[in-house]
Amino acid sequence: MVNLRSGGPYIWATWLPRLLSGESSCEWAGWFKARHDGGSWVKRPSDFDQTQWLLNHTALLNEQRREWEGRGYEVFTEGQNSFNLRGKTAVLAGKPDLVARRGDEVVVIDAKTGKPGPAHAIQVAIYQYALPRALKRYRGLTLAGQVAYQDHQVEVPVQTVDKAFVQNVGQLITRLAAEIPARQVPSLDECRYCEITSADCPVRVEGSSVEEGVTEDF
Repeated sequence: MVNLRSGGPYIWATWLPRLLSGESSCEWAGWFKARHDGGSWVKRPSDFDQTQWLLNHTALLNEQRREWEGRGYEVFTEGQNSFNLRGKTAVLAGKPDLVARRGDEVVVIDAKTGKPGPAHAIQVAIYQYALPRALKRYRGLTLAGQVAYQDHQVEVPVQTVDKAFVQNVGQLITRLAAEIPARQVPSLDECRYCEITSADCPVRVEGSSVEEGVTEDF
């Protein structure tokens, strides 16, 4: 039986970037996970190679940590950066890979081993927004950001977290936390990597190929 979360909607920062960037359109999946206890519903098996990803990600993360420490920064890693930011409608949670600090200069760094995409910078921007509001040691500070890939880095300037960005993030979280279910957009692209099964999402699209038609017009 699928149970509601006892403490109210709980949203991981990593669920938001693809929706904000337009790379994903199905807000219902985030709504379902935000409002329901993760231990009460069966997740779809994944063919993702978790072991190889962990090896690559950890190697890149350690490389970045050493680099920032070499510049004289104190570097906080993963669990040290965990935060819960409680709003009126939900709790936003996250765990940035690295946060480097030297005096009042703070940089949020997220290590990515896959193909670069706009959602990565948005994820860092969410951390730039949330950390000063959630953790006392960053209260009142403005955080810079960076996405670290294996062969290059992408800067996320502080100006990214402007009034419009904060408004967009807040509106999305409000929709995912609402009692009324968010919008479903079932399609091969949306459902292919979604961990919610048809037992909880009856409109889920299964299969591996796009439907085809035939014409003599060309």
